[in-house]
Amino acid sequence: MAGLNSFLKIFMPKNKVFYELFEKVADNVSKMGTKIKEVVAEPDFDKRAAIITQIEDLEHANDELTHNLFTELGRNFITPFDREDIHYLATSLDDIADYIYASAKKINFYRVNPNDTGIKKFAELIEQGCQQVKIAVTELRDMKNMRSITEALVKINSLENQADDVFDMSIERLFATEPDAKEVIKKREIYQVMEIVTDKCEDASNVIESIIIKYA
Repeated sequence: MAGLNSFLKIFMPKNKVFYELFEKVADNVSKMGTKIKEVVAEPDFDKRAAIITQIEDLEHANDELTHNLFTELGRNFITPFDREDIHYLATSLDDIADYIYASAKKINFYRVNPNDTGIKKFAELIEQGCQQVKIAVTELRDMKNMRSITEALVKINSLENQADDVFDMSIERLFATEPDAKEVIKKREIYQVMEIVTDKCEDASNVIESIIIKYA
């Protein structure tokens, strides 16, 4: 098996274009995770809107990078790892970006005050999850620091479990304390979209785990 891996490495793209694109996407995802926390911490509607515009720009940049990844996938016969894994990782990272942007948009679209325990906790978990995704993706280039990758994947899994608990507790608190039915509907929808971000981080984690099992 080691001999086969050495043989495959001879045919890997010399410019490492896939790694470069994935690292740029993961870096943008990490920045978006930080920005959603800034959105939630900002009480002023207009200032929040300005941060959301920054998130939108990062999301558009990632759409372009993802398109480039798929273009390279069609162009290169030899890829650094399985084509379906490249496709799945690109898609899951793109989904993280999409749902972060959707979360930010909904907060201002619904004019919800984000000074809410559930929303704040979700923002923290999203930021941490995106940071761990960046660590894991960056380590894929040479796969030398396996401990760093596996620690990141374990953390992502833990964060997703925490997000499930936060969702349940937030919904319970919402129904117990919020008298306005419209507010209940709005906040519940924001919780749902923010919780999906952590699910998508776990999707990315799962495909990275699949890659390292095959190639490390």
